[in-house]
Amino acid sequence: MRAPGLFADSWQCGVHGTVHPLQPVVPPSVEALVVVTNRARVPVWMPWPLPVGWLFTGVACAGDDRSGGRATAVACSGPGPLGGPGELLLIAEELGVGLGARFAGLPGPDPGPGMRVDKPPHVKVLAAGRPTPLWHVEGTPDDRAVFAGEACGLWLWAVVWPEQTGLLMYDELVLTDLRDAGAEVDLVPCGALSPRLLSP
Repeated sequence: MRAPGLFADSWQCGVHGTVHPLQPVVPPSVEALVVVTNRARVPVWMPWPLPVGWLFTGVACAGDDRSGGRATAVACSGPGPLGGPGELLLIAEELGVGLGARFAGLPGPDPGPGMRVDKPPHVKVLAAGRPTPLWHVEGTPDDRAVFAGEACGLWLWAVVWPEQTGLLMYDELVLTDLRDAGAEVDLVPCGALSPRLLSP
């Protein structure tokens, strides 16, 4: 990637053209969450309240200081519905950024033909107070379940490890945009950094 310079005012990739760089991932804390929510131009989704036993385990952001956060990923970890540990990443992004596809294990920037919107949605979440359908995305690695849809005019991805923990999505999660949470952000319980944010 090439940084902005004389010939371009944005980050450039030789293959993909203009891109929004992924910022360094820092250990989960309320302070890290506040930094991302303050610079984000897209929602910072988190299940609220968190499922029983689940913790906030990291946040990532794509974008630079000039353009702000054009994609966000919030990680949460806790007990899976069928036992064992589970992990959930919620990604909000503008069209074409590709952060959700990266965590989903897809080659392109968007869900592509793996998202069968000609069929009924597989799950629904409540995002910012609105019922939001999500479709299961086909063609992803076997170790995860991937759901995608649209909320607030932007992509909303839910990537869950292991695949069986995807049952969590059928519980009609309530998602809150942490940019609107105010002082409630201070109540978010933090755990150890999710390795999924470092190597999807």
